[in-house]
Amino acid sequence: MVKKVKWFSKSFETIADRFCWSILPLAVNIVVIGIVLFYRNLWLGAGIIGWVAVFLLINWLFTRYKLKYDILRSEAETKTTGFLADTITNNITVKLFNGYRREVGGFAGVNEELRRLRKFTWDLDTVFEAVQSFFMVFLEIAVLFLAINLWQKNLLTVGDFVLIQVYLLNIFHRVWDFGRVVRHIYEALADAEEMTVIFKQPHEIADIPGAKRLQVKNGAIEFKNIDFYYHQTRKVLKNFNLAIAPQEHLALIGPSGAGKTTIVKLILRMHEITAGEILIDGQNISQVTQESLWQNISLVPQDPILFHRTLKENIRYGRPGAAEKEVIAAAKAAHCHEFITKSVDGYQTYVGERGIKLSGGERQRVAIARAILRNAPILVLDEATSSLDSASELLIQDGLAKLMAGKTVIVIAHRLSTIRKMDRIIVIDKAGIIEAGSHQALLEKNSGLYRRLWRLQAGGFIK
Repeated sequence: MVKKVKWFSKSFETIADRFCWSILPLAVNIVVIGIVLFYRNLWLGAGIIGWVAVFLLINWLFTRYKLKYDILRSEAETKTTGFLADTITNNITVKLFNGYRREVGGFAGVNEELRRLRKFTWDLDTVFEAVQSFFMVFLEIAVLFLAINLWQKNLLTVGDFVLIQVYLLNIFHRVWDFGRVVRHIYEALADAEEMTVIFKQPHEIADIPGAKRLQVKNGAIEFKNIDFYYHQTRKVLKNFNLAIAPQEHLALIGPSGAGKTTIVKLILRMHEITAGEILIDGQNISQVTQESLWQNISLVPQDPILFHRTLKENIRYGRPGAAEKEVIAAAKAAHCHEFITKSVDGYQTYVGERGIKLSGGERQRVAIARAILRNAPILVLDEATSSLDSASELLIQDGLAKLMAGKTVIVIAHRLSTIRKMDRIIVIDKAGIIEAGSHQALLEKNSGLYRRLWRLQAGGFIK
């Protein structure tokens, strides 16, 4: 995607530059020369201008024909770059699974396709330049023959002949450049094509005309008769109903693929529901602006990805206008202040691309600090402590308690020990709710899924 954006901006610059400094001067030059030649000799001027028109038309037709191959070449370059980036990103996996030869072979395959397409487009250019040369030689011979004939009839002076030759050389130079310029423009259009296709795609979810801003006072959330399908054949939620009281702390558990993360994505309106409605404080989220919706929800994801910026900037992203003391207070609450101050540059330390310079637990704590700073009335924790060891988890329990106070909280968890104190636990399976209640109430159900999951985990590592 980065390559597509970069090439799109470069293509725009190329097209603008070629138009202003090549095509426009050519048009002016041809018009002026045409006027002078018509004035000197009508037939000679008409012949040369007619030749120019035919030459430019052939250029345009050839370039249009070559465009489809330039697009294929650009797509092959994107594929090659993507393959290389994917391999480098997964370099540890390549090493651990002895995949070096496989990756080299795969890269050789996509690179060979790129080489073949590049060679083909270069060969097309070479053939057409030969055709251009033939047309120019033909015109030179024709003009020379006509000029000599007119001179013999005293219809053309030696000075006129020299003038025509000078203008002819000028035209040759211009139209030869024009051919290359047009091909460069179409190559730039081919490079921009992939990004243009993306721009043409409508937003998957758009605000309705006149959408209002979401006003959250209490934080009540209600799912009413929700149906959701990823595809026509993949049903995730069917007639799903759930009411979350203001400031209630709710946990969602269930087998993988049951729809827990989907519920969170629907609240955030990352997907459009198939049927039903989702209300926050009685306001249908499909009727409000997405920006105002996201402003009222803080999310701590399972695998937080950080910007390649400083620790301070990553935490402050939760509330860009926050004062430095507020950033530090949030970091202390999330217990990341300790490792930040031990860094050489402290809060000015760069975390690397995607936060690669930090451990998983450190990234998680930075994400929690960002959510604390945002202080939105609705909080979603999607396995927020999954990357923390037991000691680190104990450290931030106090920070999480402060973060959750006075908010409507939805927690997705697989480690059941982290949700025992939730006000209500919802067990989801097979596109709907199969159990609901407090931790103790669910344990008392002899044949319940929650009780079975709890015993499995308790037998393994929960003491």
